[in-house]
Amino acid sequence: MSNPLLDFTGLPRFNEVRPEHIAPAMTQLLSQAEAAMAQVTSADFPADWSSIAKVLDTSTEQLGRAWGMVGHLQSVVDTPELRAAYNAELPRITDFFTRLGANEALYAKYKSIPLASLNEEQSRAHTLALRNFVLSGAELVGPAKLRFAAIQERMAEISQLFSEHVLDATDAWFVFAQESEVQGVPEDVLQAAKSAAQTEGQMGYKLTLKMPCYLPVMQYAHSSDLREKLYRAHATRASAEFSHPQFDNSALLTEILQLRQEEAALLGYTNHAQVSLASKMAESPHQVMDFLRDLAHRAKPYAEKDLNEMREFARTELGMADPQAWDWTFIGEKLKQARYNFSEQDIKPYFTAPKVMAGLFKIVETLFEVSIRPDTAPVWHPSVEFYRIERQGQLLGQFYLDPGARSGKRGGAWMDDVRARWLRPDTAQLQTPIAHLVCNFAEGVNGQPPLLTHEDVITLFHECGHGLHHMLTQVNERDVSGISGVEWDAVELPSQFMENFCWEWSVLRHMTAHVQTGEPLPRAMFDKMLAAKNFQSGLQTLRQIEFSLLDMRLHTEPERCNDVLAVLQEVRDEVAVLHPPSWNRMPHSFSHVFAGGYAAGYYSYKWAEVLSADAYAAFEETADSDGMPSIDTGRRYRQSILERGGSRPAMSSFKAFRGREPSLDALMRHQGMAG
Repeated sequence: MSNPLLDFTGLPRFNEVRPEHIAPAMTQLLSQAEAAMAQVTSADFPADWSSIAKVLDTSTEQLGRAWGMVGHLQSVVDTPELRAAYNAELPRITDFFTRLGANEALYAKYKSIPLASLNEEQSRAHTLALRNFVLSGAELVGPAKLRFAAIQERMAEISQLFSEHVLDATDAWFVFAQESEVQGVPEDVLQAAKSAAQTEGQMGYKLTLKMPCYLPVMQYAHSSDLREKLYRAHATRASAEFSHPQFDNSALLTEILQLRQEEAALLGYTNHAQVSLASKMAESPHQVMDFLRDLAHRAKPYAEKDLNEMREFARTELGMADPQAWDWTFIGEKLKQARYNFSEQDIKPYFTAPKVMAGLFKIVETLFEVSIRPDTAPVWHPSVEFYRIERQGQLLGQFYLDPGARSGKRGGAWMDDVRARWLRPDTAQLQTPIAHLVCNFAEGVNGQPPLLTHEDVITLFHECGHGLHHMLTQVNERDVSGISGVEWDAVELPSQFMENFCWEWSVLRHMTAHVQTGEPLPRAMFDKMLAAKNFQSGLQTLRQIEFSLLDMRLHTEPERCNDVLAVLQEVRDEVAVLHPPSWNRMPHSFSHVFAGGYAAGYYSYKWAEVLSADAYAAFEETADSDGMPSIDTGRRYRQSILERGGSRPAMSSFKAFRGREPSLDALMRHQGMAG
């Protein structure tokens, strides 16, 4: 046990892992997994769920857990040595799991398992396993199988190239602006831009298309001419119209769509959208597009109102009779300040990290009838905390909380699993789940606790929602316990659900205390915050629908793969109220869909919002006179959704909780678009 990556007896020994441990551990675990795969696919091995799990799943689970430790450390305490060791092993790990998914003999063995021998959870896991074999090409033979593999290889190559073109185009463009041009831009942005110019021996301010520079310029710069320069460059990135045409993604757009269509045909589907939805909650491309169009129809009057208010404000207050595409962000920011007199900076001192954590734990403990207690474990950084969740003295799960930003830690926030709940076939012991909750909050200064923005608080609740989904499960079959096996467009339900509590006065007043006075957030300040919550939600909703509808149409109309811009114009004619210029080339930098795994899946952002808003409405309907949520409703939500994990379709879990299919009404109301 000298190699901590090979020790599965207790909690992971994160503090002991060194780069030199990685290669030997992966060599040993891959060897064991290869042997297990050979054993279960031999002719004389029984087609029995438990027998296969005892040999193959226990082996691949250990490989996955050890590799997960390495990947996690590379995300949170990266060093050049750790990164090199990780990248050296990545191809071997990828190759093994790719071959596992397309193994014809293993697929045949699974198909031979008698269905009558499976319990309900195993039956669901078996159904999903067979589906995944098919989508991985396990049923293809001869030239079709070879072509499918070649498509996978080419798709990986050109998707990466698409992404690189967007990145390189963004990096390549800049402009040096003078003092007279940058009036209104925030001081911290100007300081960074001035420093960047000085580094290159230039006068003035170096402005770029990177978001920390681009967005503040579009929001605050008084000069419409300057805003136009940046907007035009940003809107034409990675296209032939861009100032650096060598990064043009036009040909890649077409080839990616063509290859996805060819892959779909090999798998026996009409189009790529059907392939994408085979593993999602939505039943058909038609259903998704009906959903998007219904939402657009409801949101459009509010978007038109948003736009008319901006036009009037621009005319009367800003002297802008004919606003252009690069003016709207600026106008919107001015209107928001004028209307709400609200700034995130005003409320930040009330959200101290310890008070927020205590408030979060309190609502979780109350709603889900658990206790959260500090626990001990080896950790990768001194700031990491470890907790256990219990109910009536019984351990349900544990989690690491890594809240602070630091050097060597990937940005953003995420929940990941360390291990899943599983009645282990090798020991017959119940393995309890463990999760990582990772954020990137600012550290405290001058001996004070860290202060969170309200956006930080929402992020913390969001990741906690994912964690609860993973840890409160009562399913014993690993592949469908917790978040495993949950449809990709439903997995955000528990996370987005938890966000709602961040807007409830009954919850918020108990988790705020001014860093200097200890006073809770004043009700008047909360009311301003709440009033500004849904500012321009109509326009924002239509923008998401525009992207989602474009995505679905491109992947259901393969004959239009050479006609992307025309399809986009048709979508805008149908749903948009604010039309960008004809030279706008948004698809050329649409990395979510062409390089990021969201193909025929961008709609999921809105789909999951409907589910979470409707689920939360059940709590609003049953809250007491002070607005505190009902424990009975919390218990039903927990038992219907959180505890069931992926052991049944997400729609079945939702209907078990709400007694019906989801409705758009709650989302429209939460976003200020009801009535």
